[in-house]
Amino acid sequence: MTQRNLDALKVGDTIPDLQLPPVSRRTLAIYAGASGDHHPLHIDSDYAKENGLNDVFAHGMLSAAYLGRLITNWAGHTRLRSLKMRFTGITHLYDQPHCTGRVAERFEQDGEPRLRVEMQCANHKGETKIVGEAIVAVA
Repeated sequence: MTQRNLDALKVGDTIPDLQLPPVSRRTLAIYAGASGDHHPLHIDSDYAKENGLNDVFAHGMLSAAYLGRLITNWAGHTRLRSLKMRFTGITHLYDQPHCTGRVAERFEQDGEPRLRVEMQCANHKGETKIVGEAIVAVA
């Protein structure tokens, strides 16, 4: 990861998008193994259907991880000061996550210049699935 100069950014500037492949059953199985979250709503179609759903759906924390990747791909993990997220919808099987962000505020805290970045993860239809904000150090 190359260090980026964030000092020139101003309110309203966008950060590079993160476009991901469609969520597949394989994606869910791999994430379940990596996270330890084997809830059947995410991996067992029969169970999902027995509980009134059309099929399995993605773990909420998978979309949260995508937003974390959006920020760390852009600013690097050492600049990250905080992440806040709120789930707004279900990421369904075959949704294609698209993560975006924009600088919402420049401020200083504890003598350190920082940016507040508003971000979201939506599917290929533009339906927002998770929103949040990240605080990153400028230097």
